[in-house]
Amino acid sequence: MASGEGGAGGYIEHHLVNHTTQLVEDNSFWTMNTDSVFYTILLAILYIWFFRRVAKKASAGVPSRTQNFLELIIGFIDAQVKDIFHGNSKVVAPLALSIFIWVFLMNFMDLIPVDLLPWLGTLVGIDYMRVVPSTDLNITFGLSFGVMLLVFYYSFTVKKPFALGYFKEFATHPFESPNLLVQMILAIPNIFLNIVETVAKPVSLGLRLFGNMYAGELIFILIAVLTLNYGAADLFSVGGGIMTVSQFLLALVWALFHILIITLQAYIFMMLSIVYLNMAHEQHDSH
Repeated sequence: MASGEGGAGGYIEHHLVNHTTQLVEDNSFWTMNTDSVFYTILLAILYIWFFRRVAKKASAGVPSRTQNFLELIIGFIDAQVKDIFHGNSKVVAPLALSIFIWVFLMNFMDLIPVDLLPWLGTLVGIDYMRVVPSTDLNITFGLSFGVMLLVFYYSFTVKKPFALGYFKEFATHPFESPNLLVQMILAIPNIFLNIVETVAKPVSLGLRLFGNMYAGELIFILIAVLTLNYGAADLFSVGGGIMTVSQFLLALVWALFHILIITLQAYIFMMLSIVYLNMAHEQHDSH
């Protein structure tokens, strides 16, 4: 393990700092986490390239193991979409697949040894690097807000006339009354509750993914601290050998368990996205 300045605290702090680029000079607000953006785009390109490559080689005859595996994933996600989404859209199923694979790949970066890519970064002058995009709130909120933009699009377009049906629901749900005057009074709590619900959806969606992945990353860093300041001689001593084996076993056990976590988080993000998109259509069906 690479030793960190300032002991364990400095080591942990160093691994929790992003590589940033200031987009506007002397304005800290317009700052981009370059590492998160780089790995997010890289993983998206990897996903598109790999699926396209397999699709071009797909055969109606005896499929390869890779084709079988991808067909299994696609079939599973398609079944989930059909069970949950009852609207009429050709976008939702491919979107669900993209969300699941993309988020899974971002989460999977957490299984790479915590010092490997940051150490490679130092060779080209990059002092700080975080390689798990889903531990960055900017990325998780970007994904959740992107889903909500689609929710708004469907809510506006499927409730005729354009957008008015959506705003009508804001004023008439969940509390309804056949009396116009009573309904106008109930519109106040209805609007307030619907605003809270609308804001809570992307916030909870993004925070859930961020919180789980941030905690997982932190545990890997804490495991790495066990042999932080060990030199070569220390590692071959009795105590160093015990600590090295303990670190390896702890990292292995957590990595195996973390595979379930990263898959589950990708699945939850995908499922909630489908649920939110379906809600936009179901509300339309009730009118």
